[in-house]
Order: sequence, then C-alpha cells, then structure tokens
Amino acid sequence: MENIDHIAKNSLDSIARNNLSEEGKKHIITDVITGSVGIAALVIGLIIGRVFPERQTVKALIFTVGIAAELIPILISAVSGIIGRNLTRSMEILVSIAVIACFFSGQLITAILIPLILNAAHILEERSIMGGRQAIEGLKRMQMSTAILIKPGGDTETVSADSLEIGDSILVRPGTGFAADGTVIEGTSFIDQKSLTGEPEPARVSPGSKVYAGTVNIDGMLTVRVDRKYSDTSFSNVIKLLEQSEKMDTPESRLIDRFMRYYIPFILAVAAAAALIKSDISVAVAILVVSCPCGQMLVSAAPMVAALSSATSRGILIKNSKFIEKITEADSVVFDKTGTLTSGEMALTGIYSRDEGREDLVLAVAEALAAGSSHPVSAAVREYAAEIKKTRSLPEISVTDLQEVPGIGVSARILSAPDDDDGKDTSGSQLIRPGTKVSFGRMSRGTREDPDINGFEADGTVSVIYAGDSEIPLGALSFADTLRCDAGSTVSELREIGIVRALMLTGDRKTTAEKICGEAGLDGFYSDLLPENKYLYVKEIRESSKGVIVVGDGINDAPALKEADVGIAMGAMGSDLAIQSADIALMNNRLENIPFVIKLAGKTRKIIYQNLVMSVLISFTMIILSAFGIITPVFGAFFHNIGAFAVLINSSRIMRTGGLPSKPEERD
Repeated sequence: MENIDHIAKNSLDSIARNNLSEEGKKHIITDVITGSVGIAALVIGLIIGRVFPERQTVKALIFTVGIAAELIPILISAVSGIIGRNLTRSMEILVSIAVIACFFSGQLITAILIPLILNAAHILEERSIMGGRQAIEGLKRMQMSTAILIKPGGDTETVSADSLEIGDSILVRPGTGFAADGTVIEGTSFIDQKSLTGEPEPARVSPGSKVYAGTVNIDGMLTVRVDRKYSDTSFSNVIKLLEQSEKMDTPESRLIDRFMRYYIPFILAVAAAAALIKSDISVAVAILVVSCPCGQMLVSAAPMVAALSSATSRGILIKNSKFIEKITEADSVVFDKTGTLTSGEMALTGIYSRDEGREDLVLAVAEALAAGSSHPVSAAVREYAAEIKKTRSLPEISVTDLQEVPGIGVSARILSAPDDDDGKDTSGSQLIRPGTKVSFGRMSRGTREDPDINGFEADGTVSVIYAGDSEIPLGALSFADTLRCDAGSTVSELREIGIVRALMLTGDRKTTAEKICGEAGLDGFYSDLLPENKYLYVKEIRESSKGVIVVGDGINDAPALKEADVGIAMGAMGSDLAIQSADIALMNNRLENIPFVIKLAGKTRKIIYQNLVMSVLISFTMIILSAFGIITPVFGAFFHNIGAFAVLINSSRIMRTGGLPSKPEERD
C-alpha cells in the first residue's frame, strides 16, 4: 500500500506540475491510489482465473476488493451529494448506480473498468484545464517566502517574509522579488511589474517610489521600507480575490443547476425503461455511464477560468459575475476625468495673488499644504516649487494639523511664517501668521462671487489658497492636465461594440471639462462635482440606461463605482479602496483594457452558451446510441468524456487573446 501511495504522489507531480490546488491534488491522489488498487485486483484476478480456473470464488473476491476500493470514495461523494443536494455530484451518483448494477448482475470486470477509465479521463480533464489556471497559480509561486532584513546595526539576516513588521528595512538584490509592499529609501533600479499590471515595460524606481510584493527587482540594489505586512500586501489581496473569482456564480451556471435537477431523474427513468424493454441490464449501465454530465459541469467553469487567466495576463482583476451578467448589457460608460481620461500628471501653469507681488507667498503656502497630499495637483505644486528654488528662495512656511478631504482639498494651521519686513499692510502679511487656518483646493461658493479670483484666466484646473477661519481667498493656482494618448481611440472602440453614450463626471470647472470632453469625443459632461454629486448623477444616468459602467480611480470615485452596474477602477495597484469598491480593477492605467474586458465578457458568455448546447447534444446522442446497444458499458466509459473534452477545447479559444502590446499605439 505504501508503494501505491508513492506511485500516486509521483504521478501527481508529473501531471500537475505544481499547478493544482490542494483540493485538486487530493482528488487526483485518491484517483491514482484507487485506480492502482483496481488495476492490481483486475490483473491478479485475471491471472488466477487463467491459472486456477476452478477457483472462481477467489477471483470474484479479488475483483470485489478492486471494485470496493474504487467505488467507496465515489459512493461517499454520491451520498454526500444526495444529502446536501449538491448537483455537482451528479456524476458520482450515476457512476455509483452503474457500478452497483454491474456488481449485482455479475459483470465484475465491467464494474472495475468503468470507474478506472473514468478516473483516467478525469486526470486528463484536469491536465487540459491547467492551461487556464497557470496564470493564477503562477502568481502564487511568485510570492517571496523570505526577505533580507537590515538590522539596526547594519547587519543583514535572512528571515521569513511573514515575520516582517511595518517600518522594517529590507535589502532587495537584483533578480529577486519583493517580499512586501514598501517604499524605496535607497538605490535606483527597474522593476518587472507584469505580475500585477500586465505591463511588458519595466518601471523605473528611485527613493520615494512605491514597490509591491510579487514584482521583481531587475538590475539595482534597493533598500526598501516595509509599509504592509506580508498577509496584507496588494499581491496577497489580488490572489485571494482571484481564488474567489474562480468560484463565481454566473447566470449560466445557475441555468445548469436547474437543468441538473431534472437530468438525473430523467436518466434514471430512461435507463430503467431501456433495461425493461431490452431485458438487458447492460443497456441501463451503458446509459448511466455515458450520461455522466462531465461536459455540463464544465460548461461555465472552463470558460470562466480561461477568461480570468486571459484578463490576469493583462493586469485586469475580475471580482464577480457582473463581468458576465451586466457588462455585456451596458449601453453607457461614465468616466472620471483626472487620472482616468487624463494622465493625472498635472503641471502648474500660473499663479495669481490678490496682493500684487505676493505670488511667492501663495506658492510657499501651497507647497506647505501639498507636502502631505498625494493628489496630482499637490505633486505638481511640489515639483514646480522645487524648480523655483533652484534659482531663488521662497518664504519658509510650515504647517501643522494637516488634513485632506477627498474632492475638496487640504487644510492646516500655520506653525511658522516669516515676518513681513517690507512694511506693507497687505492681506497676505496680516493673514499668514502662526495659528492662521489655511486651505488649498476647490473654489467655495464665496470664492465664485469674488471678481478678482474669477478674473484669473487659466487654461485648466484652478485651485485656491484660503486664509483665516472666514476663508478669505489669498490667491489661486492654475494647472493643466493632458488627455491620455489612447482616450479617443478607446471611446471610438466602445461605440463600435455597442456603447451608445459616453459621459464624463469631474470636480473640475466647466471650461476644463469642456476641453477634455471635446478632445476625447464624449457625448457630454458634468463639472464642478463633489464625490457625492458623482454618485447622484450615476444614479440618475442608470434610470435612463440599460446598464452603466463607471470608470474611475477608486478613491474619490468610490461611491460612484459602487452605484454603477459595473465599476471599473483604474490604476488599482496598491489601492485597497480601488479593489474593494470596483467590480473590475485595472492594475495598470491602460484605457484600452475597458473595451477589451467588455469583448472578453461577450466572448465568454457566447462560449458558455455554445458549451451548453454542445454538451447536451453530445450527451443525448450517446444516450440514444447506448439505448440501442451500439455503445457498451466499457466503451461508454471511454466515450462519455467526449462532451467534456469538446467543452474544454471550445473554452480554450478564450486563451488565444494575447497580453498587452508594449505601447498603446501598437494595439491591433
């Protein structure tokens, strides 16, 4: 028995190539062990029957041992399915009845061969579907299990990745992966991020850059500060969601469940009727064997695994069955602007100060407020101020109690500021003093009525500096953002595949929104919106649409993404909120992935229906042939998997979709 167990494990290693789940491995180990016992019993029984023809009882007992070894796990699964009304166990139910019928009718060799052939076919099925699981299972193997920890004294030690704490420093050598999400604190390098984003081009990182578990350091030595524990990394969360997605329930799978409720009673009735009419139990056994619904069980599972694998290779994370159920019916797409239709890389283009000659003071306050914000506007302020400081100094402003409100801006109180040394009694010198509240962000209602601020001409976004508890406008800054290179082509492609209305929601002012809307070829826009306004507009748009897809960055747009029929989060790598709030998360910023995922959903749904029709037709053809005695029970065990393999081959067509091109403009 120990040798048989070794055979099972060795066979499993050669077949699965580490691509099976633990549950899958257990099933195949059981199949190989029981199959080995069945083969041994069959061979020994046949030898005894030939050498000692008078000892038929001994031969029958040996055959019975083989039948029992193969039947017991199948029977346990069948009984469990009957008790739990688990329709996925219908194959085990039919096979158990067939084997028991063979045993009591004296067809012992047939009773051994049926489960033996079925087990062999199921191993081949598992191997066939491996191609669809390789991308997901391959991701799991990319998780680093160890890391090089830098101790306080500078010494290094190799430790388990799950022992890392937030704030630890780790050394990442060229050619090795990152064990945790973190921030580069020393060194420069290029990072292979295909596992998360699908992007073929390496990303350059330097001190301050974010890096993620599951990605690979290519050519430079890096010191990284750990920002998340091993179990909390973006990579771990993606893998958990992918594993959940493999089990997602689609409308088509629910259709199969309803079908199977009537299928088993129908097959049992047909088998009983055929046995009575033909007066031959073998006919009933053959019908039971060929009717095993292997193909039907894979009708939706195989296409979904293939679709998930294809999507994962492009950095697309599909979370639930809305991928199939809703996205193919949608006729409207609503885009956020900043970071979605535009690159999100804002550039500061102008500074206005209420007090003439105080532009540097306005910039200094904006820089102090922007220091604690990750918004693109804040990044543009910091970059512009850094360039200015190369040629001249700016007033030294420091703040405290800094707070950021998504969609509104940042606020704080002045901690220290230079004294006004030119003797002018200006609003700037009066307001910018320790303890003064300052804020930087959207225009408030009061500001819109201010003629000086409204007279500030700017081609792009305008953000205002307010001072004092009464929010007196101190100055304003203008920013320009550029449309993504693939925005126009993406909108055109969406129209070609059935989207009739493409809109934009933005917190920016009307002139900026109007410009971007025209450049992208959208049907309309809503401007000057807060996050809650976006939610209300999406709700309103849904009432006049068959279905609405909302595309946003997953942070400011979380309410709108939740309200949509299908929410798609752009650039979700590293953002838990993006992944949680959306139904589909794009780990990269490729707009072309939006029409791709819609077409992928349509193709997957089409193949599911093809599989359903094909598997049912094959099953009923086999049943009819068995009823007329053309297919025997043993040959039925061989032939019953025709439907399953047809389904697998048809589903594999989804895998022909390649990964992302190296550049957006190279897309076919």
